Amino acid sequence: MNRRRFLSTLTAAACAAPIAKLAGAVAERHLLYVAEPGIRNYIRYGGVGVLVYDIGSDYRFVKRIPTWSVPAGQDPENVKGIAASAKSGRLYITTIKRLACIDLVTDKIVWDNAPEGGCDRLTISPDGKILYVPSLEGPHWNVVDAATGETIKKIVLNNRAHNTLFGPDGRRVYLEGLASHSLSIADPATHTIVGTVGPFIDNIRPFTINGAQTLCYVNCDNLLGFEIGDIRTGKKLHSIEVQGYQKGPVDRHGCPSHGIGLTPDETEVWVSDGHNKAMHVFDNTVMPPKQMTTIPLRDQPGWVTFSMDGKHAYPSTGEVFDTRSKKLVVALNDEMGRQIGSEKLLEVVFDGNTPVRAGNQFGIGFRT
Repeated sequence: MNRRRFLSTLTAAACAAPIAKLAGAVAERHLLYVAEPGIRNYIRYGGVGVLVYDIGSDYRFVKRIPTWSVPAGQDPENVKGIAASAKSGRLYITTIKRLACIDLVTDKIVWDNAPEGGCDRLTISPDGKILYVPSLEGPHWNVVDAATGETIKKIVLNNRAHNTLFGPDGRRVYLEGLASHSLSIADPATHTIVGTVGPFIDNIRPFTINGAQTLCYVNCDNLLGFEIGDIRTGKKLHSIEVQGYQKGPVDRHGCPSHGIGLTPDETEVWVSDGHNKAMHVFDNTVMPPKQMTTIPLRDQPGWVTFSMDGKHAYPSTGEVFDTRSKKLVVALNDEMGRQIGSEKLLEVVFDGNTPVRAGNQFGIGFRT
């Protein structure tokens, strides 16, 4: 090979390297999975199934994954929770009666079980092997093998089992009951309760935690705002009420604030306000957090979570907001043009057809 051809080959190779790298980046897709009916059993918010949107393509509607058929004359089952694992390539959906496992590549239902006592908002271990599934406001949690759907153990707390959250490192699980002023903490190695945080001002409703698992942020009955607890000591630290807004009637959940989340970088706390159809944003770089701004919504919110990169906020109203500017990015509709809404949604990242990362339905902080 002469010198000119050799240099030409080197130049072509050098140019091809970033192009190949760019091609790999383009192949990665960020998809938003929205389980319906995700607000009670109201099919007006997007029907029945799992709606998938392409985050990188301005939230273009991609497909509807069928879940359960609804017999004529009957109401669909409320979807109660959603979880996913990129390691196993599975998506999990709970309704008031059942727990289903869906293959993220084929969109097919792998198994469909009915755990004792029904189901509420589930959580999955970071390794994708274990599910903690609360019974439907019942006395216990079912610990479930994520591969088979079989129940391994029951944890009985007699507190109207409800929201459930695995810590990011997989060493602790946080369990909330509708009839308890305290948050319970389980050890997933033994499936036993090893601690509590509280008591808080009233029964705990939605909650979240920071990445270091030192703080929990909880909504409570009759509180427009939230409280903060120290996970290490088990003590309540702060009670924060929303200023400038009044409590009033709500359509769902029966409490003023049902929905709370930390941005992934933990700089902000977003808190739902059902009566005023709004999301209140607090500065979490100071303690206690300081109220910053309020975002009006198109419907009453009952939940909030975030994209994995923290750029977008997802209140349950089907709207997407830019977390920096607080401006509306898009208001989601389904393939029939219906305004959607759901309290059960999460992000899954694919490299080609292979799931490589999965978010969760909770607004968990990820600073450690």
